[in-house]
Amino acid sequence: MPRSINSVASRNKRKKILKLAKGYYGRRKNVWTVAKNAVEKGLLYAYRDRKINKRNFRSLWILRINAAARIHGLNYASLINKLKLKNIVINRKVLADIAMNDPIVFEEIVKKVKS
Repeated sequence: MPRSINSVASRNKRKKILKLAKGYYGRRKNVWTVAKNAVEKGLLYAYRDRKINKRNFRSLWILRINAAARIHGLNYASLINKLKLKNIVINRKVLADIAMNDPIVFEEIVKKVKS
């Protein structure tokens, strides 16, 4: 009995990996075994860095809020604490955007918190 090989599925699997490896340098883009390893590693990095990206953005927002708050005589920790005490619910992303793009509104928020 002849050996049964599903060559259609095998070829499609290889084509899918080589398509993902498009743009890589050297043998990583066209040699199956090298491309497979490179793509797997790239996908692992992509998964990990989606989590790290969230951390990076949160720390960036905190830096921006802190810089804007210090102009008005507060620091980040005291600003956030006073916002919570006054029951002003505003997340860091929006607060950082206001601090950067609309300093007048940010000043009003700080005045409301200080009073």
